[in-house]
Amino acid sequence: MPLVRPLDPDRDPDTRQLAEFFNETLGFCPNSVLTMQHRPAISRAFINLNKAVMANEGRVSSALKRMIAWVSSNASGCRYCQAHAIRAAERYGAQAAQLNHIWEYRTHPAFSEAERAALDFALAASQLPNAVDEGIKARLYAHWDEGEIVEMLGVISLFGYLNRWNDSMGTTLEEGAIDSGQHFLGKYGWEPGKHL
Repeated sequence: MPLVRPLDPDRDPDTRQLAEFFNETLGFCPNSVLTMQHRPAISRAFINLNKAVMANEGRVSSALKRMIAWVSSNASGCRYCQAHAIRAAERYGAQAAQLNHIWEYRTHPAFSEAERAALDFALAASQLPNAVDEGIKARLYAHWDEGEIVEMLGVISLFGYLNRWNDSMGTTLEEGAIDSGQHFLGKYGWEPGKHL
């Protein structure tokens, strides 16, 4: 049972309108956003930040952004966000081989060196203490420009917020997210845990 219950999607008309963004991303409005509605300024600000972070401004694709989100969420241990990130990666066109081998991104041939650098950055930046070092920086700059690195860190930071929010809140996973989590991550031991 979540720490705080989600509110009805129609509770705040401004949030409801902004949350239509998630119908494309996930196919539903996340329970996390419905819980944020207890303070509508938070839900509105979060949705606008999410839209800004996930906008494509360079070569960092929508699918790669969602895989970055998954690696960050995996490092944090948030099963809610792991399921959401893998579902969104699928909906945004990540290759089936990437989705099926996301845990093996460092060695699987479905991932390019540029993608590996981005995903290693996500892992290093999501650890406590932070593990971003000169080696990570050099690998990033070998493949990405500064604006693209900012986009990646925007995703990592956004999911840092979401990982803390959803794990602390015990946010209930939606059916579609559970399906995606079980399909792509279940073979690696993923389960909804406290988010069921």
